[in-house]
Amino acid sequence: MAPLSEEGAMAASHAHGSGHSPRTAGGARRSPAVNRFLIKLTVISTLGGLLFGYDTGVISGALLYMRDDLALTPITEAVVVSSLLFPGAAFGALLGGKLADVLGRKGSLLVCAGLFLFGALITAVAPNVAIMTAGRILLGFGVGAAAVTCPLYLAEMAPADRRGRMVTINELMIVTGQFLAFAMNALLDAVIEDANVWRWMLGVATIPAVALFVGMFFLPDSPRWYAVRGRLNDTRQVLGLSRDPAEAAEEYNVIAEHAKRDTSEDKGAALRDLRAFPWMRRILWIGCGLATVQQATGINTVNYYAPTILESTGLGASASLILTITVGVVAIIGTVLGIYLIGRINRRPLLLTGFTGVAAGHAVLALSFLLPESAFRSYLILAAMLLVVFFVQTFIGTLVWLLLSEIFPMTIRGFAMGIAVFVLWTVNAAISFAFPPLVAALGATPTFGLFALINVGSWFFVKKYAPETRGRSLEELEDDFRTHDPEHFVHEAPAGVRGG
Repeated sequence: MAPLSEEGAMAASHAHGSGHSPRTAGGARRSPAVNRFLIKLTVISTLGGLLFGYDTGVISGALLYMRDDLALTPITEAVVVSSLLFPGAAFGALLGGKLADVLGRKGSLLVCAGLFLFGALITAVAPNVAIMTAGRILLGFGVGAAAVTCPLYLAEMAPADRRGRMVTINELMIVTGQFLAFAMNALLDAVIEDANVWRWMLGVATIPAVALFVGMFFLPDSPRWYAVRGRLNDTRQVLGLSRDPAEAAEEYNVIAEHAKRDTSEDKGAALRDLRAFPWMRRILWIGCGLATVQQATGINTVNYYAPTILESTGLGASASLILTITVGVVAIIGTVLGIYLIGRINRRPLLLTGFTGVAAGHAVLALSFLLPESAFRSYLILAAMLLVVFFVQTFIGTLVWLLLSEIFPMTIRGFAMGIAVFVLWTVNAAISFAFPPLVAALGATPTFGLFALINVGSWFFVKKYAPETRGRSLEELEDDFRTHDPEHFVHEAPAGVRGG
């Protein structure tokens, strides 16, 4: 591998030794102009996360009315739900990874906005299952591409000490979108007494899609994307917008030197890079593993089927929709708490706590279904579902998306993120499709008991393989992954690190 120049090595060494940006080292606050830019960047780009959440959450309520209007059978219902996930979001992730590398992070998000807009329009007017499925697949392309590009863009734009908080705002927007979907479903159900109310539920998503498309024209692309394409003046300019002068100059030196090294040894294509460099393959496998265990929490059995599960316990459709709003509220509370904790506690302990809590939640859920049918049983099942949601959103959902945006090397970052998110959505789709027939075949208690056991296994995976990324620049993490095997990755944040 090509060595860093003396200047770049000194900059990297300074970053590694301090564990945080010049701002945190000096204790000074960033200028108001820089803070305004970072806030604008975060709000606009995370509209992709909002749409991600709304389009995945809205189907739970729309299904209750869509069944009769489109004459859904159990199989076609599963197709309508899972088509957004696979092939939609799964292949959308591959599309998003490729677009993020070729068109840039900004260009990829503009494409996502168009997919969200046209997908929402098609599903809102769909006259039959075939067109509904086509619209859901198109939405899935948008969801998958946004799931790759939004955290990637935020991670590359953020200062090291704010990276954790900025990237996880995207997760907050995802759960906010899901909450808005649950709330909009209940609101429209109350005010529109029409079997076609589900069309309004789906059509509302056009509004944030237009906002995302317009807003992205006011943002630049990532400085790291510019750097690996030799556009160093653009890199310097964007860093000047998002950093104070001293911090921008130091980070520019590190990024430029790493880009020079990475492009000099780059084989010209991500697949060839992966074949040439074993350390890249190791990181990709770990990323795919993290994506798998995040979905193996079973969170989306709650997000997609909460009203159906509650209705099966004896509650009415309207009551089930209203109670499902609590799922969205708990998800938002958990995500906000998670963002707070990420700035103060290392990543690995948070993940391990999360999988412990999720396993316990599924165990309670499994045992709840053994009780005789009653109002108490219905609310206990709801409480157990909320426990699962709380632990996933506080300790796992935010952390996995953050880790995926941090761990991949610069030259293949978009491609590798796309592969990992492809795995994530494929597992999501498999679980979502299998859940109704699994419950029908085994019963609720064995099904949720199985989820509890899976999450115990996930705890051991995280314990062995997950790196600690808090307090290090993306370039510093890449240097660590190049020189260590997974069992010897750094498992502690630098001493005295602030922020995340």
